Amino acid sequence: MRRWTGIWLGVALCTPGVLTAQGDRVVRRYDVTLYGRTTVHYGKWLTAGAAAAFTVMAAHEHSSSRHDWNQLLDICRSADDACARGPDGRYRRTDAEALYQSALSYDRRANRRLLAAQGSLLVTAALFILDLRGRHDEPDNIPFAPLQVTATPTGYGARVGLRIAF
Repeated sequence: MRRWTGIWLGVALCTPGVLTAQGDRVVRRYDVTLYGRTTVHYGKWLTAGAAAAFTVMAAHEHSSSRHDWNQLLDICRSADDACARGPDGRYRRTDAEALYQSALSYDRRANRRLLAAQGSLLVTAALFILDLRGRHDEPDNIPFAPLQVTATPTGYGARVGLRIAF
């Protein structure tokens, strides 16, 4: 729980806030200071790397779970009563129960890491958008017209020109 609080606190400090002035007038503050802009600019790559790392760790945990699960299936296929369960729902064989619990544990860890990867990906998307909004030093967008058609009247009709830029 403390990790999520720190993550959300960091995101809240990096986002532009809405300041209220006297009365009902709302002043939006989009100009991020140099420190905040640097944090957003490099923070997006940090969170993107965290998303990739969490995904790789989740895949590793999932493969460990599949390995233990396949070993449990091998035990169950070895004999008819190898996977018999007791009245409490646990496997009667201790090695089968240990493999089952281990597979469940790896699955839970993989799920938590996938959730962390998705959260990191959401923070990354938000930081990419904030980084685009914080740039005011770039020139305005100049539209690109790849196709130009011109018509010039002449004495006997019109001269039509076609220009394709690529």
